[in-house]
Parts: sequence; C-alpha cells; structure tokens
Amino acid sequence: MFTRTSPSSGPGKPEVTGFYDSDTGSIMYVAACPETGKAALIDVVLDFDPAFARTRTDSAQEVLDFVQSKGLSVEWVLDTHPHADHMMASAWLKEQTGAPNAIGEKTREIAELWRDIYNMPDAFDVDRDFDHLFADGDTFRIGEMDVTVMLSPGHTLGSITYVVGDAAFVHDTFMHVDTGTSRADFPGGSSADLWQSLQRILKLPDDTRLFIGHDYPPVGDRQDPAWEATVAEHRAHNPHIAGKSEQQFRKLRDDRDATLGLPDRMLYALQVNLRGGRLAPTQGDGHSYFKIPANKF
Repeated sequence: MFTRTSPSSGPGKPEVTGFYDSDTGSIMYVAACPETGKAALIDVVLDFDPAFARTRTDSAQEVLDFVQSKGLSVEWVLDTHPHADHMMASAWLKEQTGAPNAIGEKTREIAELWRDIYNMPDAFDVDRDFDHLFADGDTFRIGEMDVTVMLSPGHTLGSITYVVGDAAFVHDTFMHVDTGTSRADFPGGSSADLWQSLQRILKLPDDTRLFIGHDYPPVGDRQDPAWEATVAEHRAHNPHIAGKSEQQFRKLRDDRDATLGLPDRMLYALQVNLRGGRLAPTQGDGHSYFKIPANKF
C-alpha cells in the first residue's frame, strides 16, 4: 500500500500518515500526537469485492500494524461521513482497539434519507452504532492535541471536518490541489452547500495542512497519489476555486456531476456505513444479506 507521512512541526500538531487504497482511491489516516503517542484513525476502509459481495479487513489491519510498529495507542476511531464509495472499518477497529468510534450528528438525517431509498423503515440506529455523534463546533482531544469539529456539508448533508492543530481532515470537499473538488450530487448533497464549506475551510490559517479523502492518479504528469496541500496552495492554485465566483463554481461542479455514474460500491456501502461498518443482522442460515433497490437511480 502506498503510504506517506507528514511530520509534526511542534507541540499540538499531529504527525499524519496517509495510506492509499487503490481499489477505491481513498486515503486512510493515522493522526498521532507527538507528545503522548495517542492517535486517531480516520476514514479507514473495510475492503469489499463487489463481484463476490465479500468483505475483508486487510487494509484496516495494515493500518493497525503500522500503529503497533510505531508504539502508538489508538484513542479514537473517526469517520467524516457515511461514505458512498467504500465501507468503513469503524466497528471492526473499535473491536480491535477498544477505542470509541464517532461521526457527525447529521448522520441521523442521512440515515432517514437512506431508510426511504432502501425501503427499510426500521434500519440504521445511528445512536446505537456510534459512541459519539459530533456537532459543529464540538471539541475533544487526541493526546495533548485539541480537535475542533467543523460541519462541512455538500458532498453529503452531514459531512464533518476534523481540525487538529495545523491539520484539517477535509474528506470529500477538496480533491488534491491540482485536481479540484469532490462531487455534490449524492442524496442530500448540494453544490451550494459545498461552496460554503470550501470557503469556510479556506478561512483556516494559510499554513493549515489539508488532508483530502480521495485521489485518482494519474493527473497530468503526476503518477503517484497525493493528498496534502495547504490552505494557501488551494486558494491560489485549485482549479475549481482560484479566481472562481460561487456561480462559476456551481455550474462547473453541477455540469461535471451530471456526467458521473454511481460508485460501484455505493448501494452496498451505505447500508453498512449507516450501521457503523456492520453488516446487516444474520438471517436463519447464518449469513448477512444486502438489499439493493432496482431502478431508483
């Protein structure tokens, strides 16, 4: 797995290691406190093979192996939103580490949308399956590092950003600085909301390191995945933001989104992620089953 570490620049500022999942273009993160060795795991993937409807924990185990090799202690298992393109390993990581898992409180509203889409009115007990549901402005700590939660809707209505010292985990808002921004056409998404979220993130200090959720190389001459750039770099060079008005951004984003198909894991992933990374309860034969709506999209 392709990995890269962004070092801490001082007390209260995390060392951040990203792990690239090539199957989904996702980046998983370990944010570690340099003073205490406490760490948070952010947006870690539960592997899934759509052809066989089979899950594996290989990627999540690789992240845990790294944590162990560095002598870190997992204090939090965090997700930024219920992902559409991959399953979250939150429940499995909680079992392995004993750390609490968390996501944004508006995941409750996302669950309401998907209960209707799946016609599963009694599914998705978000309060049961996550230990913490963060609101905009909530704070907590990873070791000696202060964390602030920022509501960042657009890609979903309940996406949140974790601001940790001079780092911000901005999930599916920005793409890499040479690429642009993330799509905003999923149920509950909005290019207008995404624009406001991007502007709010860009008000962070210029040297804030922004860590994104996805990359899909090759991009231009760049062959390797990349996921870190500063606020100043995005403001000056991101092709969807630099020199663009809100109207220009929204047209660009909406036109682009109209050409995109659904991620191949989406209809599987949401019914797992809205259970905190758990499969549906087993049936009489001991197996779990997915429910896939036909002709709804």
